[in-house]
Amino acid sequence: QVQLVESGGGLVQAGESLRLSCAASGSIFRGNVMGWYRQAPGKQRELVAASPSGGDSMYADSVKGRFTISRDNTKNTVYLQMNSLKPEDTAVYYCHVRPGIGLRNYWGQGTQVTVSS
Repeated sequence: QVQLVESGGGLVQAGESLRLSCAASGSIFRGNVMGWYRQAPGKQRELVAASPSGGDSMYADSVKGRFTISRDNTKNTVYLQMNSLKPEDTAVYYCHVRPGIGLRNYWGQGTQVTVSS
């Protein structure tokens, strides 16, 4: 069983930055993936960024060059640094963890990010 605790959302103006954090407790194994999704009102949940253990990070085209995903494996924590935020980044952001190959997905409770123009 894995539990995820997110923090760091909020209200900012366009062009500003936010950093999201997600701490995972429980068993995390080799071959895990940690990442972030988001869901805007009336839209489907979409991948923002993902960081597979031992692999290259991947990003949605809409956030490339502005967002950076990182992780601290000693703390089982994943971060999302969001720079140059735009109003279209407004969404609920969800932490996602698949703790190992073939294991189920886990989701955080979601944190609201609102970017005003």
